[in-house]
Amino acid sequence: MTTLVQQTIERIQQAIESGSWPLGEKIPAEGRLVESLGVGRNTVREAVRALCHTGLLEARRGDGTYVRATSDLNAALQRRLRHAELSHVLQVRLSLEREAAAVAAVNRGEEDLARILSALLARRRALETDPDGVGPEFIDRDLDFHRAVVAASGNPLMVDLYESIAQAVRHSIESLSVGWPGEVLGSGTHDDLADAIARRDPEAAERAAWAHTRDAQAALDRTRSQPPPIPG
Repeated sequence: MTTLVQQTIERIQQAIESGSWPLGEKIPAEGRLVESLGVGRNTVREAVRALCHTGLLEARRGDGTYVRATSDLNAALQRRLRHAELSHVLQVRLSLEREAAAVAAVNRGEEDLARILSALLARRRALETDPDGVGPEFIDRDLDFHRAVVAASGNPLMVDLYESIAQAVRHSIESLSVGWPGEVLGSGTHDDLADAIARRDPEAAERAAWAHTRDAQAALDRTRSQPPPIPG
């Protein structure tokens, strides 16, 4: 028999999975949850506590509770990613990107292509204002492009897996200050990838994604070879 707490947990999960409570946003205060869910405060507290334990929610002392993951799968991956090396995360992410690129070239619709091209344009504009490519604006726009490509695959499981890993990579790359300019940013692989998807050429799309993988690995290797900064 389903308990009231379990029912409340499922309703909160539905709100998260449907996007009503987006990733990274604060959930409604306890009083509002009691009113909207029609249950008591203790039930709400137990449900929220359980979801914090699984990793879907995160309670921040003195601030509130935030959506940390969008599904049980996402939450499990986030727990695993906290102990993963950047190189391992990058390998998995780029493997997904290569497969998604080929599939997207076959499955993409006109709306998918429009999102990819729009994201590519936004990436170019961000690079113009941030030529070093290490600022948060460029990193966000770069990931938007890859998200659009993965979404065009039409595979929801691939999208969920990529979203989980992409966030971890995004936060890791944000801390890097060298290694990425040149090889990754100005190589033209993103343009080649978008063009291949537009032409519905899966082989060319996979080649472009592979070239990006090669460039990203070279950039990571160069970053590792840099001497540590001298304290000022």
